[in-house]
Amino acid sequence: MTAVIEARGLAKSYGATRALDGVSFSVEPGRIVGLIGPNGAGKTTALKAILGLTSFAGELRVLGLDPRSQRDELMRDVCFIADVAVLPRWLRVAQAIEFVAHVHPRFDRSVAENFLAKTDIKRGSRVGQLSKGMVTQLHLALILAIDARLLVLDEPTLGLDLLYRRQFYDTLLNDYFDKERTILLTTHQVEEVEQLFTDVIFINHGHFTLNAPVEELGSRYQQLTVSSEQAARARELKPFYEREIFGRVAMYFEGRTAAELGAYGELRTPSIADLFVAKMQGASST
Repeated sequence: MTAVIEARGLAKSYGATRALDGVSFSVEPGRIVGLIGPNGAGKTTALKAILGLTSFAGELRVLGLDPRSQRDELMRDVCFIADVAVLPRWLRVAQAIEFVAHVHPRFDRSVAENFLAKTDIKRGSRVGQLSKGMVTQLHLALILAIDARLLVLDEPTLGLDLLYRRQFYDTLLNDYFDKERTILLTTHQVEEVEQLFTDVIFINHGHFTLNAPVEELGSRYQQLTVSSEQAARARELKPFYEREIFGRVAMYFEGRTAAELGAYGELRTPSIADLFVAKMQGASST
């Protein structure tokens, strides 16, 4: 199976700052990959490299193409939604549809029209008259109407209320995603969307601290919650992070089995959000 994204030694610097420090990874078709990291971790730089929007060192192929030299061909099969509106405020909704219909050979006008018919967006409205949620819906309508193989989302629901966020992701799963298409998503709202991910990549200071399918996390990581009396004994097993919760201590372990840990307290597989915090805070405390 040919990878949708294949990176080897991907690197990018801004002056003395190493935004991507020689990372390597691959993304297979039909996956929903969460690229998660704190502000300034290198997420957006990685997306820009994938989209051919910035120079970089190392090897990178997206859908078998080099984003640096084959961007025009690449963008026939890739769509992108950013965290900020890129449509001109003076543009009318009908004009946006007309424009994309004329510039993209794989745009299906009827798909966009049918999606917008389910919203409160008027065809004669200007982008500047729409709420942030409506602008995101318009972006989504244009994207869904393009038969793309890869969708890149950079904080697509930033600033939206819960209703718009839920509608966005429901539409994405029901109307876009299938086993032939791939989604790469960055978000700070991990708790809301972690159930969507098939794979997660944690990035911090240009390095990957985790790159794994979600289905493997349960066999690699354990969260052990112990009483304060048991905490000292449990620490002998060397958790990589711990935090206090209502007088008890939650400890996070990598590579320890349930048989090793079960006698000390309550065990569970950590959520992706909790594991992210543990990885980030654990790294900063070492």
